[in-house]
Order: sequence, then structure tokens, then C-alpha cells
Amino acid sequence: MIEIALLAVFVLVVLLTLGVPLPYCFGAGLMVMYFVGDVVMKGNMLWGFQQLGNPVLLAIPLFVLAGTIMSVSGIAASLLNFVNIFIGHLRGGLGVVATVSCALIGAISGSGLTGVAAIGPLLIPEMEKQGYPREYATALIANASLLGLLIPPSVTMIVYGWVTDTSILACFLATLGPGLLIMTSFSVVNIRMARKFPLQLNDPPKGAAFVAEATSRGLKATPALLMPVIILGGIYGGIMTPTEAAAVAVIYAVPVGFLIYKGLDLRTFLGAGREAATSVGAIMLMILFSMILSQMFVLQSVPQAIVEGIFSITENKALLLILINILLFLVGMVVNDVTAIILIAPLLLPLMQAIGVSPIQFAAIMGVNTAMGGVTPPYASILYLGARVGQVPVTKVIRPAMTLILLGYLPVVFLTSFWPDLSLWLPRVFGY
Repeated sequence: MIEIALLAVFVLVVLLTLGVPLPYCFGAGLMVMYFVGDVVMKGNMLWGFQQLGNPVLLAIPLFVLAGTIMSVSGIAASLLNFVNIFIGHLRGGLGVVATVSCALIGAISGSGLTGVAAIGPLLIPEMEKQGYPREYATALIANASLLGLLIPPSVTMIVYGWVTDTSILACFLATLGPGLLIMTSFSVVNIRMARKFPLQLNDPPKGAAFVAEATSRGLKATPALLMPVIILGGIYGGIMTPTEAAAVAVIYAVPVGFLIYKGLDLRTFLGAGREAATSVGAIMLMILFSMILSQMFVLQSVPQAIVEGIFSITENKALLLILINILLFLVGMVVNDVTAIILIAPLLLPLMQAIGVSPIQFAAIMGVNTAMGGVTPPYASILYLGARVGQVPVTKVIRPAMTLILLGYLPVVFLTSFWPDLSLWLPRVFGY
């Protein structure tokens, strides 16, 4: 059966590489298991549809809708303007503004694509005017948008917690430390690289003028800043579940977008709903097929076979963690983060527990590795969207993007794997 499972995965990866839509790729894997492996489908199909009724999954469409509303309503612009008044005038400061703004948006939307869509059109032209190469500005914002997959709430962590039966709040807390560290490392790398650019910096207002401007922008940004406070405070304070927090995010974003920032009207609101519905439909269909395929693997004892096979090669924990990181990186290059988690997490979790890695730390390891796939070709959906938003050929964006990944992201990936406290200290504070 392990050979048949590998054949199913091989067919899945080949079809993904050829650009076949994700649900059909997983459907082909199911067909291999059914026709070649003689696995019964009826019970698995019923189980899959039952899983889709889990209330936890309702958080995904709600956070996606909140993110799309936020990107067109003016909420992102107000956050950006507020952060910019403090550090935008420093050398490299505008790049730091972009990074921090993407982190703030990640704390609202739970999606990586929202950061590119909301921040890119606003900041890429401004960074180019200041002297940043357009391809570098595009790469920085695309890479910083990965923080939306790590700074809670995160759609990928909702899926991981659901698939592995791990506390979703603990998963949120596990990726917060690595996410903040990546935000800091991107900011430091950007300041270092900005020394090479011929930047034209404007003198900031001073004294009373600075206080007045900061106060004005702060008041305008207050409704936007309250959004992550309400969402995260509600979740971590035990007032709301992640699903309820996602609903509150939508309920809050609609009147704020219509009445305060006035970026929403009937046309843009319906467009945001249509865009969110299209994304969610594809995500849910993909989740259905991928969950059924994963369940087939579990029922056929494929995870146990993988554990035994890997332990027959080596039992060294450090070497195993390196191999698993490489595997997750390669998987992230060909599938999106949600797909990778649904497919890989149930298979590798027994192995991780066998070498002493907790499910909560494994959430962080999977999170930082699979998020990186958003900017590493051939999948690289966030990078491709960034190139379209920045109106730059993808070939020009890849080099600065890979430089940022190499210097600012990969070190945190290894720290997450080999320094458990980075991802576990916050969950321990909350009793996990």
C-alpha cells in the first residue's frame, strides 16, 4: 500500500506542476487509491462531507471575507499612514513601514494575499518615488505579506488545528513568535539593503507640527487599529472562539468601511463578497478531496510505514528535522500552504511525536515552511500577485525576493525547528 500511496502522491504532484486545478489533482489521487489500491470510497466520501460541517471551518470564509473588505475599504491605507509618520522619513524606513503594515493586516485578515492586494498599490509607487528599485519594493511587500500566514489569526493554523485535533488558540500562539521575529529580520535586512539605494528622504515635521500630524493620523487610524485588538483580544481573552472572532471581524469591517473610511460602496462590497465566495468555494472543494485522500492514507497505515521507513535510515533528531524542513520546503514549492498542511500534517505528525516534537511546535514548523511556498516558484502565488500589482516581470522580482528569504526568513525557519521555546513559550503562558 505504501507504493500505491506514493503513486497517488506522484500523480498529484505531476498534475499540480502542469497547472491542473487543485481539486482535480486531489481527485486524481483519489482515483489512483480507488482503482489501483482497491480502497472503498463510499464511507470516506460520507466522512469527508461530515467533516466540512465542522463549525471551525466557518472561520475560513469569514476571515477571507474580512480580508477582502479590508483591502478595498481604506482600512489598510489608514494603518499605513499612521505607521509612516514615525519611521517613513528614515533611510529604509518606508520598507519597514511596508513590513509592519503587512504584519498588522495579517493580524486582521489571516491571509497572505491580502497584504499584497492592500499594501502593494499604495506603497510600491511611493517606494519607487523615494528611490527604491521597483522590483525590490515589490519583492519586499510580497515577502512581508507572508506574515499574514503567521501572525494570528491564521487560516493555515485553523486548518492545522482542525486536521491534527490540536488547540487552534495554541497554534495561533505558536506562530506568533516566529512571525514577529521574521518581521524584525525583514526590517533589519531592508535597512541594510537600503544603504545601496539612492533614496531621497523628506524632512519630517518637528515639534508641535509632528505631534499634530501624528495625532491626526492616529485618530484616523484608531478604528482600523481597534480591529486587531478586538479580534486578538477576544480570542486570547477567551471571550470568542476563532470562528466567532472571524464573524466579528466581518461585522466590524462593514460599517467601518462604509461609514468611516468610505472606501466601501454597494459595488465594491458586492465585488468583495464575490471574490471571497470564489476563493472559499475553491478552498472548500480542495479541503474535501484532500481530507478524503489523507484519511485513506491513515486507514491504510501509510503514516506508520513512513515513520518506520525514515527511522530505518536514521534516528538522529537533528538530521530528521533538517530532512523534514527540506521536505516541507519542496512541498510548499508546488502546492499552497493549506493543501500542504492537509496532506502532510497527518502523515508526519506521528514521526514528529516519536522524536519528541510536540504538535504545537510542529504547527509552527509547518507554518513557517509552507508559508515560504507563497514566494518560492513554481507555486509562488503571493509573488506572482505581487508582480502583477507592482507591474514588474516576475523574473526581475525573483532575485530580490530570494535574497530576502535567504537572509531574513530561512534563519527563522531553522530557529523554529531547533529552538522549541521560540514557538512554545507563549502557549505555555496560556496553559498549553
